[in-house]
Amino acid sequence: MIGDAFAIETHLLTRCYESLRAVDGLDLQVPYGVIFGLLGSNGAGKTTTLKMLTTLIRPSSGSATVAGFDVVASASQVREHIGYVPQLLSADGSLTAYENLLLSARLYAVPAAERQVRIRAALEFIQLRQAAHRLVRTYSGGMIRRLELAQAMLHRPRVLFLDEPTIGLDPVARHTVWERLTDLQRQYQVTILLTTHDMEEADRLCGDVAILHAGRLAAHGTTAQLKAQVGEQATMDDVFAHFSGVAEQTARLRDTTDVRKIARRLG
Repeated sequence: MIGDAFAIETHLLTRCYESLRAVDGLDLQVPYGVIFGLLGSNGAGKTTTLKMLTTLIRPSSGSATVAGFDVVASASQVREHIGYVPQLLSADGSLTAYENLLLSARLYAVPAAERQVRIRAALEFIQLRQAAHRLVRTYSGGMIRRLELAQAMLHRPRVLFLDEPTIGLDPVARHTVWERLTDLQRQYQVTILLTTHDMEEADRLCGDVAILHAGRLAAHGTTAQLKAQVGEQATMDDVFAHFSGVAEQTARLRDTTDVRKIARRLG
């Protein structure tokens, strides 16, 4: 399989919207079997990158492979080998968890003879067996997110994409999702790429992270490596502020405020 050395590989990946370069010449290599974090402030290009890697939009230029398949030339094969959980909750609230999983199994063409076994195993894995026949509209946000993880994994993808997987969840639900993600990676050796603004989440889950700023790669490495680059005792919040442009914006804002104060004193 061409380009199968990495679970995800991009070369000069670019997406333009008229004069805006939302993603600008991105080079990434994500090994198989890791949890990889894609970080950046709002508008940095994270979601656009995810949409290109999941074949939802085409790159303007450059190339990318996922699970060994080109996202443009072999888009259908890419879709067969990935799972995707979007930022907004997507499970059907008018169905039960079991019915949502059965629908996903059919959509992903899971063999009929295997569907019941996989669904039962998935419900057990996400700890929803007792609530399997309740309508999803009665679930908490954390329960729905776990159900969506199960839906995305039913066909046993090689790569799982998650866009802000714990946004809006309370601390208990957030930690439960973290546990399930860690278990998924260990048990199935699936590669997970997630976007997040939660630096504790990135520090806890991700072996490697990439930080985008204005559509470009600003930093790439392990969380420990990036902390060391920023300074002694640095946290992931410090790393994010340093590489994502937040520190620079804060400094500019502080300078502007100081200038205005001086101008008011001088009349």
